Amino acid sequence: MPQATPVLEATAPPPARTTGSEFSPLLRTIKEQGLLKRRTGWYAFGISSNLLALGAVAAGLVLFGHSWWALLLAVPLAVLSARAAFYGHDAGHSQISADKRRNRLIQLLHANLLLGMSQEWWNDKHNRHHANPNHEEKDPDVAPDVLVFSEHQTAGRTGVQAWLARHQAWMFFPLTTLEGLALKVYGFQALLSKDGPRQTPRERAVEGGLLLAHVAGYAALLLSTMSLGQAVVFALIHQMLLGVHLGMAFAPNHKGMEVPDPDGEPWGHLRRQVLTSRNIRGSALVDWFLGGLNYQIEHHLFPSMPRPHLRLAQPAVRGHCRALGVSYTETGLIESYRQALGHLHKVGAPLRTA
Repeated sequence: MPQATPVLEATAPPPARTTGSEFSPLLRTIKEQGLLKRRTGWYAFGISSNLLALGAVAAGLVLFGHSWWALLLAVPLAVLSARAAFYGHDAGHSQISADKRRNRLIQLLHANLLLGMSQEWWNDKHNRHHANPNHEEKDPDVAPDVLVFSEHQTAGRTGVQAWLARHQAWMFFPLTTLEGLALKVYGFQALLSKDGPRQTPRERAVEGGLLLAHVAGYAALLLSTMSLGQAVVFALIHQMLLGVHLGMAFAPNHKGMEVPDPDGEPWGHLRRQVLTSRNIRGSALVDWFLGGLNYQIEHHLFPSMPRPHLRLAQPAVRGHCRALGVSYTETGLIESYRQALGHLHKVGAPLRTA
């Protein structure tokens, strides 16, 4: 794959003192092109097709679940589950409908019922990420956890935590095999925690009921169509592949990109989103596989923009950044992983040399 090709220099010029003036002309252009208008038909077709395909996999398990060959169905189920996650993500950003209630229902269906993931937990976390991407004090996606994202976060790590930080570049994709299960656990924890996202008792009951329905339905489907051993192996394959797929979609977007200086002058919306994001160059297949998140810059600038319009907005965004002298980073898929993993490897250096 070709190497990374930022449109301009990798080092951005000093941030602008204004917070909206750089973005406003671009916003006007995007609105004039009609790219913020909803694509209800596109989403209706995609969601319906994905639900039918999920139903076909379930039917396949009923027909062939007694055979070990049925384990092969875990592969398309993982791919279709990732599609459900992408639709849930889009609904959470109000990309699908202008009606807030309708978006919530779509997200509850895809996140809670189909994936067993709390939509309110995800929205709270993801919205904080969008507001301040790569900001070490405000973005939960770069808070130190199993992985660390800056060298100073390695301080005080010992034992297993230190070993993981030292080898996190090599361990990243193996760890993503746990992501499918982790999303379920985090959702239940947030739902039961007093410190979780603020919800009314009714909203919490709806979320909890759908999460339990997912667990019960998933277990019932597997245990009624195959033996206990087969069911466990099928679930492991499905959840591991789902985690890897989601990891491949999210990993390249921000890792190794600019990190805002907490003590420096605040960036305006355009620089805050563009300088911290990386686009992935590719074909329609890449767009489909990554759920449109390969247009990360456009998505962060216009979170409510429907997925099929992101590629259409790219020329205007790229040209606007060029005119301002703001670095617009785009790279190939394999190179994006090299950069992201290279950053994680660099971060772990203090523990390898200690």
